[in-house]
Amino acid sequence: MSTVISVENVSKAYRLGQIGGGTLRADVSRWWAMLRGKADPNLKIGEEHHARHMGEQFWALDNVSFEVKQGEVLGIIGRNGAGKSTLLKILSQVTTPTSGQIKIKGRIASLLEVGTGFNPEMTGCENIFLNGAILGMNKAEIRWKLDEIIAFAEIEKFVDTPVKRYSSGMYMRLAFAVAAHMEPEILIVDEVLAVGDAEFQKKCIGKMQDVSRGGRTVLFVSHNMAAITRLCQKAFLLDRGSIVARGTAESVVNEYHHTGKGNEAAYIPDPAQKPPGNDTVTLSSVRVVGTDGTKGPNFGSGTGIDVEFVYRILKPVRGLRVGFHLLGPDGTIIFDAADTDSDEGEGSSRVRQPGVYASCCHIPAGFLNHGQYSITVGSDTPGSLNFYCEYAVTFFVVPGGGVPARGDGRPGLICPKLKWEISNKR
Repeated sequence: MSTVISVENVSKAYRLGQIGGGTLRADVSRWWAMLRGKADPNLKIGEEHHARHMGEQFWALDNVSFEVKQGEVLGIIGRNGAGKSTLLKILSQVTTPTSGQIKIKGRIASLLEVGTGFNPEMTGCENIFLNGAILGMNKAEIRWKLDEIIAFAEIEKFVDTPVKRYSSGMYMRLAFAVAAHMEPEILIVDEVLAVGDAEFQKKCIGKMQDVSRGGRTVLFVSHNMAAITRLCQKAFLLDRGSIVARGTAESVVNEYHHTGKGNEAAYIPDPAQKPPGNDTVTLSSVRVVGTDGTKGPNFGSGTGIDVEFVYRILKPVRGLRVGFHLLGPDGTIIFDAADTDSDEGEGSSRVRQPGVYASCCHIPAGFLNHGQYSITVGSDTPGSLNFYCEYAVTFFVVPGGGVPARGDGRPGLICPKLKWEISNKR
């Protein structure tokens, strides 16, 4: 296979705090003081220390090199601030590198931010033509794909409505539909898929798989490690602007978690976004913690594990259920659990009043064997789904802990203590 993306020793630096005094007069006076070696005249008392950091360089990327072959699906992972989005913006020619060289063969479609290239005053249909033109499609291509794009985005009823009235999810569906249907040689997708609901995320991942099977290349940035391992053949890990691990998607994800570069085993919705849920229940957080106080993502097999959900009930509700699927590394459901199964009788007849609640499920020590596990969380009431978050938390069970695990070394994901009866039939 031929190389379609070649990145050689690329670095990107940003200069901090050089301008932005609020007025031209403030910026000129600051510049004149700097030339004379004087203090910034615009500073207030006590801000001298901050002034010493003015003009420092921040290296978002530092000597990054890699190649991507035609038809490959490459995952890019790392903590917030590692340089992932900066790299994608350089590849998409939104910004230029400070040093280094990039060679790209083929047409690129980039999905970096929700609604990029959209005019809020124009309708959904008009923005399809506008966004398609920005991405390099001609009118004939757009007309040919128009019905397919609208159907994929699920906006048939709102296609003639100005997009300023769209929700962030509708923006996302429409933006992805246009980018994915322009049949690019290279598709670049950032974490923006997190805006969509669970069903739409599945559809997007399926579309990216179809794109790769057609011999085209996909670069995928996500904090959803299960999606990375399921979709990508290869991956690399960015940390402070440098590539610190590369290889198969599974090996790089394991490196991300085991070296402590992953976050603790917790899911907390972005405070800048609307929390998962509806007008009845919203999800505040999900945490997996060890009974010995460890926060993960690694837990000893001899230690009990607590799965805790914090959620807010906005109005009285009857028959509320909050629960999770425990998934293996390949996405197989190991078991399903819900707080209505508790001994306290949280049955369908109970009415829960507005307030903040916590539901906690205890997994006993020695129940899970060594390996990778993920949790998909959800909540429903009779006839209504409140929220559903796939692969919200990923964690690992490793040797160790207070009580030796019975199944250590045996095959299988779980090692339950089962009751046996032995009798002599002679």
